Amino acid sequence: MTTIFINKNDIKRKYHLIDAKGKILGRLAVQVALLLSGKRKADYTPNVDNGDFVVIVNAGKVATTGAKLEQKVYTHYTGYPSGLRTKNLETLLRTKPTEAIRHAVKGMLPKNKLGSRMITRLKTYAGEEHPHQAQAPQKIEV
Repeated sequence: MTTIFINKNDIKRKYHLIDAKGKILGRLAVQVALLLSGKRKADYTPNVDNGDFVVIVNAGKVATTGAKLEQKVYTHYTGYPSGLRTKNLETLLRTKPTEAIRHAVKGMLPKNKLGSRMITRLKTYAGEEHPHQAQAPQKIEV
């Protein structure tokens, strides 16, 4: 028995649709990261990007546990003096609802070129509507 390593010509990508309404943010991000990296496929190869596309709808209605809405803080630096900006999760969900899920998933992917390519296949939308009907995404229950 030999180990089969796939190359980029053998990759077959699917579209998955996930409804984030009422789902816990971290538990949702784990499942999305596994789909993006291709670790749920039988022909997983660590050095090949063979993950699927993931479409997330209702990103603004994601749930959290405890007091994370007020206590969890997202920071970024603008590049200017005294340019450190902070937002809590509640503010981030109100202003940019898709960014909270994207940030959580990106932290669970590899920190290299492979991870950068994986995160481009994540499509998040704040509402019910999405423009990926033509790809016939499979609905997945997380």
